[in-house]
Amino acid sequence: MTDDEFDYDLIVVGGGPGGATVATLVAMQGHRVLLLERESFPRYQIGESLLPSTVHGVCRLIGVADELARAGFPLKRGGTFRWGRNPEPWTFAFAISPRFASDATAYQVERMTFDQILLDNARRRGVTVRERCAVVDVLEEGDRVCGVRFDDEDGVRRELRSRYVVDASGHRSRIHHRIGGERHYSEFFRNLALFGYFEGGKRLPAPNSGNILAVAFPGGWFWYIPLNDTLTSVGAVLRPEALDRVREGDRETVLRRLISECPLIAEYLAEATRVTDGPYGEVRVRKDYSYLHDSFTRPGMLLVGDAACFIDPVFSSGVHLATFSALLAARSINTCLAGELDEAGTLQEFETRYRREYALFHDFLVAFYDMDQDEDSYFWTAKRLTDDDVASSVQAFVQLVGGGGSGESALLDPGAYRQNRKEAFQELADVVQSPVDVPGEDRDLLGSSLLKGVLREGVRVQTQAALGGNVDDRRPLRPGGLIPSADGMRWRRPEPEATGGSALRGAGHEAG
Repeated sequence: MTDDEFDYDLIVVGGGPGGATVATLVAMQGHRVLLLERESFPRYQIGESLLPSTVHGVCRLIGVADELARAGFPLKRGGTFRWGRNPEPWTFAFAISPRFASDATAYQVERMTFDQILLDNARRRGVTVRERCAVVDVLEEGDRVCGVRFDDEDGVRRELRSRYVVDASGHRSRIHHRIGGERHYSEFFRNLALFGYFEGGKRLPAPNSGNILAVAFPGGWFWYIPLNDTLTSVGAVLRPEALDRVREGDRETVLRRLISECPLIAEYLAEATRVTDGPYGEVRVRKDYSYLHDSFTRPGMLLVGDAACFIDPVFSSGVHLATFSALLAARSINTCLAGELDEAGTLQEFETRYRREYALFHDFLVAFYDMDQDEDSYFWTAKRLTDDDVASSVQAFVQLVGGGGSGESALLDPGAYRQNRKEAFQELADVVQSPVDVPGEDRDLLGSSLLKGVLREGVRVQTQAALGGNVDDRRPLRPGGLIPSADGMRWRRPEPEATGGSALRGAGHEAG
């Protein structure tokens, strides 16, 4: 098929952060991009807590960092936790390095506002955006995806052809299965969340009043996210067996009961009232948090964000993984559209790096969940790796995370997983449980190799955005791998001296 037979160079399915980001980054390279969104914005969406890499990295690259700064979102300097053996809440800050001292913050956002900012920016950058258009399938020519079939704003079934299709339509995607394979759900992170919104809740003391507060209790853990001066998102993460308690029409009662079982959250909500109307007026349930697709790509198609995978939200990774994967996907698509490298290699680079980032968060979260020592809690007993059945399920999922393209033996050998991670898990636990000189002082989680690994790629994106180019990501992740171009918008082959064996980094297990 020749280029003039395509309606667009790229069609993006889904207008959330991942979709808006990949569409913008490809359009900024002069390509024809269409974004199809099923709903009409602004629309409700969960996932309000961001990481610095999105705020100061990706959002600066696409040109909305200043607009976000003016939006008045609560400033998030880190996280505050009542977790592990320490009975008092403790805090860590995103103090990544002196270079980013002023940018080591993020925001808590109302997604209706945040997502609208990104989608409007995509329009300004040249993306054709059509809302109320539901994609029902992809078009295929042989093994290749070459467009989409969708119902337009008037309900008319239409087809459009494109050189590439990105599915960024989230966990409810209708076309992710067209990539081939299936989704696999993690037994270890097989949770559900029951959540609502409250007015008038208490805030943490300054300077941490904008932090997310995560509180473990016998039934699981709570998130407590300040969205503005008075509005707070509050949710309980539970084992799936708790679904028996969450009957339709009784969610309010169950949420209230769970709050009463968690003294710190009950204290913070003592003077608060639940929002009962508008987009925040419903007590909602979301289940099956963590999953991973067999493959993220096929010729002509890529999965971005939740369409490909999702991990438990305790470290606020959802929007980061969506926008980071969008940046990786845009590099691959831009490279192919420019005719600079072969498609197979660029798609493999996208998938290897996205799986690696997912693996980093997976390792950190397994260690984080392993810290709580409540012997009487079914939730926490089920989460501990001392249970052989749980350990086996984690190992099996880790093997899937490894994918096969990462070249990381620890991920591809599930039998070695627990032993290889034991030291890193203990290191994180020691940091969390160590005393601080002054009550309320930040804990140095960045001294642990696991959290350094989690934040490393985000720092690279921030470096690129701040300095205008790729200055520290010059070594491939795998034999024959690629590295970002000088402007960070495409892939290129590394210089010969940068391809030695010592340059190959494992999937999240650098020493720091």
